[in-house]
Amino acid sequence: PLPTAPCAATLPRYPLPNPNPNPSSSPASLGFFAVATPPAPLAGRRAQALMALAGPSHLLSSSSACLRRLNPLLFFAHRRPAWTPRRAAHRFCAVASERDVFTSPEVAKSFDFISEERIYKWWESQGFFKPNFDRGGDPFVIPMPPANVTGSLHMGHAMFVTLEDIMIRYFRMKGRPALWIPGTDHAGIATQLVVEKMLAAEGIKRADLTREEFTKRVWEWKEKYGSTITNQIKRLGASCDWTRECFTLDDQLSHAVVEAFIRLHEKGLIYQGSYLVNWSPNLQTAVSDLEVEYSEEPGYLYYMKYRVAGGSRDDFMTIATTRPETLFGDVAIAVNPEDERYAKYVGKLAIVPLTFGRHVPIIADRYVDPEFGTGVLKISPGHDQNDYHIARKLGLPILNVMNKDGTLNDVAGLYSGMDRFEAREKLWSDLVETNLAVKKEPYTLRVPRSQRGGEVIEPLISKQWFVTMEPLAERALHAVEKGQLTILPERFEKIYNNWLTNIKDWCISRQLWWGHRIPVWYIVGKKCEEDYVVARNAEEALAKAQEKYGKSVEIYQDPDVLDTWFSSALWPFSTLGWPDVSREDFKHFYPATVLETGHDILFFWVARMVMMGIEFTGTVPFSYVYLHGLIRDSEGRKMSKSLGNVIDPLDTMNEYGTDALRFTLCMGTAGQDINLSTERLTSNKAFTNKLWNAGKFLLQNLPERSDATAWDLLLANKVSH
Repeated sequence: PLPTAPCAATLPRYPLPNPNPNPSSSPASLGFFAVATPPAPLAGRRAQALMALAGPSHLLSSSSACLRRLNPLLFFAHRRPAWTPRRAAHRFCAVASERDVFTSPEVAKSFDFISEERIYKWWESQGFFKPNFDRGGDPFVIPMPPANVTGSLHMGHAMFVTLEDIMIRYFRMKGRPALWIPGTDHAGIATQLVVEKMLAAEGIKRADLTREEFTKRVWEWKEKYGSTITNQIKRLGASCDWTRECFTLDDQLSHAVVEAFIRLHEKGLIYQGSYLVNWSPNLQTAVSDLEVEYSEEPGYLYYMKYRVAGGSRDDFMTIATTRPETLFGDVAIAVNPEDERYAKYVGKLAIVPLTFGRHVPIIADRYVDPEFGTGVLKISPGHDQNDYHIARKLGLPILNVMNKDGTLNDVAGLYSGMDRFEAREKLWSDLVETNLAVKKEPYTLRVPRSQRGGEVIEPLISKQWFVTMEPLAERALHAVEKGQLTILPERFEKIYNNWLTNIKDWCISRQLWWGHRIPVWYIVGKKCEEDYVVARNAEEALAKAQEKYGKSVEIYQDPDVLDTWFSSALWPFSTLGWPDVSREDFKHFYPATVLETGHDILFFWVARMVMMGIEFTGTVPFSYVYLHGLIRDSEGRKMSKSLGNVIDPLDTMNEYGTDALRFTLCMGTAGQDINLSTERLTSNKAFTNKLWNAGKFLLQNLPERSDATAWDLLLANKVSH
C-alpha cells in the first residue's frame, strides 16, 4: 500500500504518553500512519517482527516500485540513511500522546471512521503540519490550487488533495521541511453572481446599490460562507499549514497584484485599447478566450441576396451566414481572387439588404473559402474574430451594431432595441417578404458560451486592458526547453508549447465590482485613452496627476477590476510575501518544488504562473508540474448534474471513510481520467480496514506502560531492511 492510504484514524486507542513530542516525529509527519514516541521498546523477536510490519519506512521501501508508477515526483533514486534504534522508535509506534484522540475500541473488528475529524483537529492543534527545520534539508513546497470561495467540495478537490497530501507527507517523513500552502480565490464573476442572486431574493438589484454598498455585502457573504470550502478540504485530511492560509483579496496579495500591474505597465507590456473581445451580455463583462466553451448545437444557415449596385435585377451575390442580424455591421463583401464566378464583380459595390441602400465594396482576398456556402463572405469585423483580423489587415472600418446587453443599437435602424435572437427571426421574415431571402437550411453551429454564465458570447468591440504576452511566453517556452521546468506526464509539453507559441494578448480587465480594482486613475475632462496615471494608491495617483496637470486637477479611478486569473498567476510567490523578497518565507520557500493540478487548467493557471514567476522573480516558480486527470463515473462519463451521476465526496467519506476514497483516487495513472465506482470504493474500504486491524494487532502486543524493562529492550533492538 501507499504510505498515505491508511489514516491515523485507522489506529485504535492506546493511551501511552509521548515523552518527546517533537513535530518532526509527530503523527502527521508520518503520513496517514499516526505514530508517537513510545516510552520503551518491545523485546525479542516479536519486537523485530512488529517493527518491520509497523514501520512506515518498511511500507515505503517495499512499495517503491508502486510509488514510482503512480507518481513521477517520487521517482528519483535516493540512499536510505542509517536507521538507528532511537529513530526506529520515533517511527514505528502507534499512538498519539493525548488520551482519547483515537477512540476505536481495540476489540472492534472494523474501524469507526467517524473519528477522522477529531483526529485531524488534534493533528492540526499540535502544529504537525508546519514545516520543521530541525533535521535540515531543502524545503519541499507545494502551493495548493486556491479553491473558489464560492465553491463546495467536488471530486476534483478530492483528487488534488489526495495527490498533494501524498507528496507532502512523504517528504515530511523523509525529514525535509515541508510546506503546503493553502488558500482560496475571490472568484470575481462567480462570487458576484452568487451575491446578486442573494440580493435578488431580497428584491434588490446591484444597480440599486453603490459600489461600496455592494462590495460590503459581498464581504459580509464571504465572512459568513467563505470558510465552507476550507472546512471541507480539511475533512479530506489535507495536512497543509493552515496558519499560512491566504485569500487573493488579502492585503498582502492585493499589494502584490498592484505591484505586478505597475511593473508590467512600466515595461510597456500592459496597454489599453478598443479591440474585439468575448462579451458576456448577462454578466456584462468581457471574458478571456479560455473562459469560452464551444458546443455543437443545431441551427440554420441563412442564404440571402446582396444586389450589385448599378447592375440588373440578375446581378446579385448570394451569401450564406449563421448570424444574419450582423449584416448591419457589414463593411465589405469578399470573394476568393481565383473564383471565376464572381471575378466580374470585384471592385464594384454591393447593397446591404434592409439598410436603405447602404453600399459596401466587393473585394478579393485569399482567406475566403470558395467551397464554403456560396463562396462569398460578408465581413462584419465588429462581430466576428476572423472578420476583425481581415478588416485590420485591409484597413477596413469597424461597425458595432450591438449594445452590451445583447440588443441591437441605432446602427440597426428599425431593428434598434431588439434582442439579437429576436432580431434574427424578424430580419429573416422581412428578407422573405422583400424577396431577398434565398433559403434557410439546418446547420450544426459551433456556439461560443460563457464558462461561467452559460449564455452565448457576443464578439464585441470594447475598450479593455491587455497584457502583451509574446515576450512572456517566449521565456516560459525556454524554461521547458532548458529543463528548468518539467511537465508530467510528458505528453502535455506539446500542448503547453503549442499554446504558448500561438498565444494572443491577454484581456485582463473585467467589468465587475468584486475584485482587484485596476490601479489606473483618469483625468476629469481628458480622454481616457491618452491621459491617465498608474499608481499604487489614490494619494500617489493624485500627486502624479498634480505634477503633470496642475494642482487643480481632478481624478477618478478606472471602474473595472482585474481578471481573477491575474492575481492567481502570482500565487506561488505572492503567498510568500513578494514583492518583499526579504521576507523569511520568500527566502526559505521560493521557488516551490511542485505544482499539482488538473490538466484542464494548464493554460488558465499553470502557464500564466510560469510566465509571471519568471518575469517578477527571475526564476520558474516551481520545478515540476504534475497534472492529474478528470474523475468520471463508472461508465466513463463526465460527471454532471444533468446526467445525475455526480458523486459527492462528503457523502462518499461518510459512507466509506476518507481513507477508502483517497486510496481509490490515488491509484490512477498520472494524467489519465479515472472511473469512480462504488465497487472500487467498497473494496478499498475493506483494504484500509485490514490496515487498521494490523495496527490493532501491533498495539495489543505492546508491553504495559509500567513495564520499563520491556520498553528498554525494545529500544535496544536494531531493525534490518
